[in-house]
Amino acid sequence: MKFMKLGSKPDQFETDGDNIRYVATELSTDIIINVGSVKFYLHKFPLLSKSSRLQKLIASTIDENNDTIDIHDMPGGPAAFEICAKFCYGMIVTLNAYNVVAARCAAEYLEMYETVEKGNLIYKIDVFLTSSIFRSWKDSIVVLQTTKSLIPWSEELKVVSHCVDSIATKASIDPSKVEWSYTYSRKKLPSENGNESHWNGVKKQQMVPKDWWVEDLCELQIDLYKQVITTMKTKERMSADVIGESLKAYALRRLPGFITGTIQGDDFAKCRCMVDTISWLLPAERNSVSCSFLLKLLQASIALECGEMGRKEIMQRIAEQLDEATDCDLLFHSPTGETALYNIDIVHDLVKQFVMKHGARIDGSCGNEFQEICTKFTSADSKIKVARLVDDYLAQAARDSSLPLSKFVDLAELVSGFPRPTHDSIYRAIDMFLKEHPSLSKSEKKRICRLMDCKKLSAEACTHAVQNERLPLRVIVQVLFFEQTRATASSGSCSTTDLHGSIRALLPGGSHGSSRSATTNTDEDWDTAQSSEELKALKGKLSSLRLENKGGGGNENSSNDAKPNAEKVATSKVKKIFSKLWSNKDRQDEISSSDTSESPASTNAEESRSTPSRSRRHSSS
Repeated sequence: MKFMKLGSKPDQFETDGDNIRYVATELSTDIIINVGSVKFYLHKFPLLSKSSRLQKLIASTIDENNDTIDIHDMPGGPAAFEICAKFCYGMIVTLNAYNVVAARCAAEYLEMYETVEKGNLIYKIDVFLTSSIFRSWKDSIVVLQTTKSLIPWSEELKVVSHCVDSIATKASIDPSKVEWSYTYSRKKLPSENGNESHWNGVKKQQMVPKDWWVEDLCELQIDLYKQVITTMKTKERMSADVIGESLKAYALRRLPGFITGTIQGDDFAKCRCMVDTISWLLPAERNSVSCSFLLKLLQASIALECGEMGRKEIMQRIAEQLDEATDCDLLFHSPTGETALYNIDIVHDLVKQFVMKHGARIDGSCGNEFQEICTKFTSADSKIKVARLVDDYLAQAARDSSLPLSKFVDLAELVSGFPRPTHDSIYRAIDMFLKEHPSLSKSEKKRICRLMDCKKLSAEACTHAVQNERLPLRVIVQVLFFEQTRATASSGSCSTTDLHGSIRALLPGGSHGSSRSATTNTDEDWDTAQSSEELKALKGKLSSLRLENKGGGGNENSSNDAKPNAEKVATSKVKKIFSKLWSNKDRQDEISSSDTSESPASTNAEESRSTPSRSRRHSSS
């Protein structure tokens, strides 16, 4: 730390208790100056030679025949006045980054100008600030911190602006030119890990990281920090991602509980100001801060009840980078007083904004054809990621037994048109919801199962689904059919054209709607078409059929004539199984008379409903 010594005489200021200062000399004092609660017993002559203001005040005391002066608005208080008084006496006084601003403001108050005496205190302090303090990285930060308690004096004397410019300029220079000490403990340097770089046996010079200045600025109060970052932006020499890293480091240092999403602290107004300021300082460039940080910032904004406009801007930023988020990032806790565990409405709004932005980006005209192709490719990749994100989030949120079905479905439907390699993740979310909500009605189960396409379930998911008693019967039948179809598709032994017409109506192959048509040709009677015992028997027959197919296909010595025969047998068994399933269904229909139900996502269901020969209800769950 830089310092400057003034004067040559020994310090003769003595203390009597906490509130009395006096000069220990043979000459008795002749003036009393009260600065705040402290009395200074001094001599008039040394003060008159340096301070224009004290000249005026002492002159007024002579006219009033009074030897006491009261000063209640001294910037820096008694400590700063004592520095100025010692300088008037020529006593040794040491200035450093901690007291120089207070001394400068006090000297300005006492009017210790060059016009009063050459080489006065104001001149000497200005030289010290310019030649030493503003050239030092850490001293500039310390001085800037001390200006906070001396406003407006420090602002009017431009000490604040000089400090801010000095700090911003140093932070913006090429890191290779940094030659001063700085604090950097967030990441260990290679030398600290014992991995020092050498070239040809010679130790290489340690590289300075681009964000070397970030931690030191975390010491500043939020308003001063804002001024420094704003000045750095105007210089346009600092990359947006480094500024974003600084904002993240500041939030983690200054906002207790920020990383967990639960802001702690008694001064909510101060925390709210910090969150609003950090939001305002966010660089405009995309990906300058991570989506995870933005979500934490949004969570803090909601908890602290920050401004609506700032919150909307954060949400817009998140929507642009939503494909980078994780399901844990989206687990916003509901406000106090609500029964739901998680705030799914916020996630719904974020996904909705992503869908709107994403759609506009694809449909919008583009002058450059190559750029348009790249944009669509990137867009499709982002859609896949967001669809998986929503599925994983729903699997987490579904653990909350108080989550309404309508909110679950509404969120899932926002990304229903997004491409998915498989539907395993949405199946996992549906299964978790069914597990935590066992009291769902048949129609509600039917509604939630429309969200997945049985054809897009992996073999592992199918194995789980056919044994899942929480699923509606019709969904299990579809899974069984597609599982068997995959097993026999290579040999062509089974085709949907060979099945009963009403069975085909249940399968997505005959639908021209969305990918969810596998579960949208619904009829409520399917829930009672088969008993659990019959369903187990059906599963067993299909399992044995798979074993027979594997056994026949695995014998390399079997003749070519035997393979067609095995395929015919397999085809016949599949037909019998589904014919039996449908015959039981028909018997149920003869007993019960109900109205025709319709699935909005299936064209075949509409056609079958309009045909008199299919006036009976064929529904699924």
